[in-house]
Amino acid sequence: MTTKVEEIYLEAEADIRNSNYHDAFQKHESIIYEEPDFAPAHNSIGWLYKTQFDNYEKAERHFLTAMSSDPLYPHPYFHLASLYIDLERINDLRKHLEKCMNIVTVDKAWVHYRYGMVAEMQGYYEEAIKNYQKAILHSFSNEKIKDYQLDMERCRTKLDIIELMKAEKAGDGTASADK
Repeated sequence: MTTKVEEIYLEAEADIRNSNYHDAFQKHESIIYEEPDFAPAHNSIGWLYKTQFDNYEKAERHFLTAMSSDPLYPHPYFHLASLYIDLERINDLRKHLEKCMNIVTVDKAWVHYRYGMVAEMQGYYEEAIKNYQKAILHSFSNEKIKDYQLDMERCRTKLDIIELMKAEKAGDGTASADK
């Protein structure tokens, strides 16, 4: 049997799926008023602040509140990582991912994938490949494994381009011979 708060939450989530963000926001706020520690509502409000209002400060606060209210509720971990990526807060993201490794409900393949993204963003392509390989080892989804393989291939392509550029800069002629 669902509680009234859970019913309102489900309605609010349907509103989000239907792009009725105003009603969803109001319903989530009413939930938090009734149950201030209801993690799913904090997570959803954080998502609304991030995606609809570009208010990253409030979004972060709600994601953190959701995690402290229910440390095993996985969704705010994913959204907070996305927020840190958007804001290029790499150090915060690394700390967050370290924490995620200790949360049993957070998919470890996803954590390694995010570590790979961080390394790739910083130009550490070999490290990125190693993290994407770890993501594959932790994954149970054939589709995700294919995605991680494509991520590794993209990094290999970038490594090849770097080598080509080095060769061109060195002027050894091997790069221009292929043209």
